[in-house]
Amino acid sequence: MASYDSINNNNQARSPYGSGDPYYNESTGFISPPKAAKRGLSPWIKFGVPVLVLVIIGAVVGGVLGSRSSNKSDSSSSGSSSPATKTGEAAASAAASAKAQIGLFPTATDSQYMRPIYPSTTNTAAFTEPTITPSNNAALAWPEDPFKPSNPSVTNVREDRPRLLAPAYKWEALPNLIRNDPYLSSWNDTIFGNATTYFNAPPVRYFMDGDSGILDNAREIKMRIKAFAYAHRMTKDTRWVDRTWAELQNAVSSDFGPNNSTKWNPSHFLDAAELSAAFGIAYDWLHDMWTDDQRSQIRDNLITYGLSQGAAAYDGADFGWWRTNIQGNWNCVCNGGLTLASLAILGDDTTGTATKLLGQTVNNAKQNCAFGPSEDGSWSEGANYWYFGTTGHAEMASALITATGSHYGLLDTNPNFHLTGLYHMYVTGNTLFDYGDHGPNKFSTTANSMFLYADQYKQPEYALFQRDQHDAPEPWSMFWYDPSISGAFWNGLALDHSFDSASDQWVSMRSSWTDQNLLFVGMKAGTNQGHQTHNDLDVGDFVLDAMGTRWAGDLGSADYNSPQYFNSDAQDATRWRYYRKATEGQNTLLIGGVNQLVTARPTVKYQSSGTEQGSSTVFDVPSDSTAFWVTDMSSAYDQATSVKRGVRLLNARKQVLIQDEVNASAGIQWRMHTNATVATEGSTATLTIDGKTTKITILSPSSGFTLGTAPAARSSNDANASPPVSDQPNPTVTVLTIDLPAGNHNLQVLFNPQWPGMSDGDFKTPPSVPLDSWSLSSHN
Repeated sequence: MASYDSINNNNQARSPYGSGDPYYNESTGFISPPKAAKRGLSPWIKFGVPVLVLVIIGAVVGGVLGSRSSNKSDSSSSGSSSPATKTGEAAASAAASAKAQIGLFPTATDSQYMRPIYPSTTNTAAFTEPTITPSNNAALAWPEDPFKPSNPSVTNVREDRPRLLAPAYKWEALPNLIRNDPYLSSWNDTIFGNATTYFNAPPVRYFMDGDSGILDNAREIKMRIKAFAYAHRMTKDTRWVDRTWAELQNAVSSDFGPNNSTKWNPSHFLDAAELSAAFGIAYDWLHDMWTDDQRSQIRDNLITYGLSQGAAAYDGADFGWWRTNIQGNWNCVCNGGLTLASLAILGDDTTGTATKLLGQTVNNAKQNCAFGPSEDGSWSEGANYWYFGTTGHAEMASALITATGSHYGLLDTNPNFHLTGLYHMYVTGNTLFDYGDHGPNKFSTTANSMFLYADQYKQPEYALFQRDQHDAPEPWSMFWYDPSISGAFWNGLALDHSFDSASDQWVSMRSSWTDQNLLFVGMKAGTNQGHQTHNDLDVGDFVLDAMGTRWAGDLGSADYNSPQYFNSDAQDATRWRYYRKATEGQNTLLIGGVNQLVTARPTVKYQSSGTEQGSSTVFDVPSDSTAFWVTDMSSAYDQATSVKRGVRLLNARKQVLIQDEVNASAGIQWRMHTNATVATEGSTATLTIDGKTTKITILSPSSGFTLGTAPAARSSNDANASPPVSDQPNPTVTVLTIDLPAGNHNLQVLFNPQWPGMSDGDFKTPPSVPLDSWSLSSHN
């Protein structure tokens, strides 16, 4: 086997692209992998969270960041005639022409939040409404899959390899599509750059991370194997096969965990599931490159450490708890990994394990994983766990379709699953409205399920949104993305949306889809239980972005290895004693200094002017454009008879009003977490981040309040309680507080971001209107 320490120019393989390949050497006719490129997954971090190998994709509060690596890509702003005026093949050709001239829609990636930066242009030639235009031109669209079984069965797989996610006909078509699609071309470059980086690194080192097990290891191995296998199939260079083998051998070596059947840590079954998927991908995508002995070794290890443990989970082992009424990411990832691995070795497995599992995983996932989204599309575990759950779900559905010809209801058993792509789009401002836990490192987990959902649900805006994101470049994108789509996701998409499932009530309001300096507000209500123990006690929580900065943000996860962190979501659960999970650690009201009730059942009211952006990236908000959202969250508080909170956009979406009407028998504290430098004077707080300023003014009451600041830490110390609770510090975070005595109060707080070009006279002081009387015109 070749060394994995470096890639040199020996044993080069001819490029499948011919002279159009960016790595093609005209003089030798050979391809050489490029130098290491910047990673497709970029470091977004939450404050106070320690960073390991690859940081978590989550929200960043304010402007305090761990990394600011920019990933720029040039694009032209030229366009061609709108394809909307043409039909059929002509429309497909016009769309392709416009896309080729403009290239990637974003001109760069914002270094702070890793959001796409769009050119400021009114040239709308390619920014038409989202469209999927069928085409017979091989340069513009995927060919039709020849595998069409009349009676699909989970144990009747296609004869040709690969059978998982990317059948041979797609590999054959891909080089031509890469030449003609700027997105596929860009992603291909990044995948090769990442593969080279992984190639030059040693195999993943075993690390047991407490209750989180070896999940980081498993996902990193899966990420690498996907890249290596992709690079080989595109170049036929056997060094990628050798490097894959080294990674596989390492994952079953004596240095990688215990030398028994628990090597892949099935007690935390996510680990075993992700490693099973990794081995299944290696077995299938490189099937024709392995010797008989290598295939036998991969199968035996996969069955011993992965599939046999999955069978035990289904036979009742304690670590199979995730298969019983778990409608969240655990069920999706575990069933998905077992399904991919079983499909990969089906027909070669003489033990019958793969066949047995396929008779269990699909039906179980239909009953559980498929109901991860609520009826409005919100992921019940929160915006970050959406990544894990949908990746597992999409991989499983795609593998079943390509290998057997059907998804067996996994995509439509839940009639509202298609809405979860909309959830992901609206939960994203400068970064996510990331209430609750954010999960482990994402490694092989992206939002690229959006590509599959765009295709399966005929929602092109999902793919048009995701293709511009920093996590798009990875192998799954190359096969789930439909290059025949055209248009701009923002064209015709409303700026506001209220998600009103009783368990996940929340609102998303913004001033633009394409301006990185947008105003974005997210606020939530919903239940404090029923979220797979990943939520906070946070009814009324909000985030606020303006001028390219997050001014009010969430703290995210506490330490997953903390005692009894996941044990319960009952009122007296230890989880609620950790600051980041307690009401005190949220941007909401704290009454009597105690946590909200877990039995909370808020109600909400929402209205919006229904403003849509249109085709241009330059959007002037109409003067009457507004939205508001009100929640009655009285049921969340034990020491109050009535608690209502409302948020509304003012002055053409340049100002924000948050209004609280409270009748409480204990002291009331309004809390907001920020990374800004805070100065208070009288009724005004001035927040400053990186030379930008937001002013916050208390409009009501005129007296009787105390405006101040506090550290982001528990106000009471129960370190001597059992079990003792120890929180991570949040040293860069300040809590802006407004204290009121017990009684009946109408607290109105006005946010005035100091937008460039605006003077004091441009800001408006809204009238005082009771929440029950709010309407679209009540504050004119």
